[in-house]
Amino acid sequence: MKRLIWLTAALLMAVLPLAAQNCQKGKYGYLYCHMSDRGEYTAYALSRDGYHYEDLNNGDAVFDPEEHARIEGGTRDAFITRTHNGKGYLMVTTDMCVRKSKVWDNYGIDLLRSKDMVTWESVTFDFRKGASIFCDPESPDPYRDYSTINRVWAPQIFWDPDYQWSDGKRGGYMIYYSLWNRAEEAYDRMYYSYADESFTRLTKPRLLLDWGYATIDADINYLKSDGKYHMLIKKEGGKPGIYTATADHLLGPWGEPVEDDYVSFEGNKKCEGSSAFQLIGDDTWRVAYIEYSSRPKHYRICKADEHLRNFNSPVDISGVTGPQHGSFMRITKKEWRRLKKAFPNK
Repeated sequence: MKRLIWLTAALLMAVLPLAAQNCQKGKYGYLYCHMSDRGEYTAYALSRDGYHYEDLNNGDAVFDPEEHARIEGGTRDAFITRTHNGKGYLMVTTDMCVRKSKVWDNYGIDLLRSKDMVTWESVTFDFRKGASIFCDPESPDPYRDYSTINRVWAPQIFWDPDYQWSDGKRGGYMIYYSLWNRAEEAYDRMYYSYADESFTRLTKPRLLLDWGYATIDADINYLKSDGKYHMLIKKEGGKPGIYTATADHLLGPWGEPVEDDYVSFEGNKKCEGSSAFQLIGDDTWRVAYIEYSSRPKHYRICKADEHLRNFNSPVDISGVTGPQHGSFMRITKKEWRRLKKAFPNK
């Protein structure tokens, strides 16, 4: 009887489509991978409880941003996740350095891959170069002229096992980001591309959503509680703030932002850069974000329920030098020890 149940379950898994989801692994602690507010580089911090962290490498860069950000030399808004098979790591960053350029424009993103989170390889995509940098020349172009693109902000990664490439192969990493071509559209909108398993090839941008005003800093998670995809996003139009929207499918259609349940307890303070994660053994959520209108700024973590709703109880992150826009990933004890050894505080 047990064998029959097992065979039935295995058959169902083979027939039913898999939900798009990033690989989750590790029960020892948390890695906070983030842009540093001290400079436009990527830093690490570790925590056992998800709230209290310890800088690695004294909060300094864990790799040389000039090596991987080939356009402007700054790696902002770092998002880290595991490869879909759990055997490696991926990161995407905004290739941008305001300190050098003196403007809040940028032109591309960096895709990084690693076997150990210590040594990284990367490719840079400068969107101004146009259709030639993308791997699907047959696809329609979103713009008449790519050269006037002026923002490619806050990319993130989502593994999609159902994405089908032109050669019939299935599975790809959806890279979603806000994009603005000032000459051809009025504001930042959410777009997406797909990267292959090598994490070196990228498809042309396609529009993910447009609510009629600027939106940036999207963070998508699949929730088992309702079987839907939930997006945290910063609205810069209408009533500004961090809101949620949902969809039955990763590529949408995405519903309108939920106007009666958002990060409201910050009042008129400006917030962005949201990143949701679950504590080990907990079905509820934690939502981190930066409240940047105060001086000094506050990097906050609030609670949300199992449906990623009802935001409450914000507190400041503890123990991080210069916390800024980033992401959180659960890690194993082996990974913890490896990172502590590779990036000791001195």
